[in-house]
Amino acid sequence: MTDSKQILVTGGAGYIGSHTCVALLEVGYQVVIYDNLSNSHEEVIHRIKKITGKNLTFVKGDIRDKDALKECLANYPCDAVIHFAGLKAVGESVEQPLKYFDNNLVGSLRLLEAMQESNIKTIVFSSSATVYGNPVYLPFDEKHPLAPTNPYGQTKLYIEEILKDIFKSASDWQICILRYFNPVGAHESGLIGEDPQGVPNNLMPFIAQVAVGKRDTLNIWGRDYDTIDGTGVRDYIHVTDLAEGHIRALEYLKDSSKLLVANLGTGKGSSVLQVLNAFEQAVKTTIPHAFKNRRPGDVAEAYANTFIANSLLKWKAKKDLNSMCRDHWHWQQKNPNGYNPK
Repeated sequence: MTDSKQILVTGGAGYIGSHTCVALLEVGYQVVIYDNLSNSHEEVIHRIKKITGKNLTFVKGDIRDKDALKECLANYPCDAVIHFAGLKAVGESVEQPLKYFDNNLVGSLRLLEAMQESNIKTIVFSSSATVYGNPVYLPFDEKHPLAPTNPYGQTKLYIEEILKDIFKSASDWQICILRYFNPVGAHESGLIGEDPQGVPNNLMPFIAQVAVGKRDTLNIWGRDYDTIDGTGVRDYIHVTDLAEGHIRALEYLKDSSKLLVANLGTGKGSSVLQVLNAFEQAVKTTIPHAFKNRRPGDVAEAYANTFIANSLLKWKAKKDLNSMCRDHWHWQQKNPNGYNPK
């Protein structure tokens, strides 16, 4: 249990943010969500309260607005920040890089300035395995060369570098950078889950939309990779396991000033066909799919070395692929149109 510390969660109404808010409330933290709802829904706030039976504070605001951030922190003093807010579609970042640098990078700078001016020096940052780029070796450990292949990954890397420079300049900061692999699944209640706007960028929400009848066919990009079945392999992690990683990060940071970078993944990969087969078992029917040519830039395999998270954060992913698919399907069935009932 905590001593009722209050945490500011930027982007707390989003997919990973909402699950982390549930986890925070369940272990006794107080939560202030700061979100502009550009890629989320206010209904999420009500559902977090319903799951936990606890109240929270919601402030609608943009992380690029430093004055609004400072006002929020003045009205609701917080002990730490978990920073999720950011645009996250890789393809869109290639088409609109300035939009991504403005939102992700400038927004993070404004947040860090507001934190510094409000004397808050503890942050858990939502980074991504995209900072590694193409694998030089596998599994990816935290010492792997960093060479992102798209503007989204670049923004995550630049923010990591800014955080490291802040720590060098003022060692009273407490900073944990968490590099996520592929978050999937949903809360077991089926009340919160991933609600992608438009065409899903990621595999599992696309499979789920085909399964529920919103889309006709799953396209599988490439079947000639040097993998177990020719399809791409990724490290999928249940979103509630990921949320738990943020609780452990806060606990790790609370004793002293430190800077830690840690991968959050399961440490093993699953192929597209393995995910599809597991989802078909959850749905109890076959899901139409078609094989297409490889997409440029896709790598055959990517999965995490999780030693640092396991040993220093005392965290380990618990849920398997079947649980991920079952929970994702439960959410999709209960919410065929996501948070928008229309």
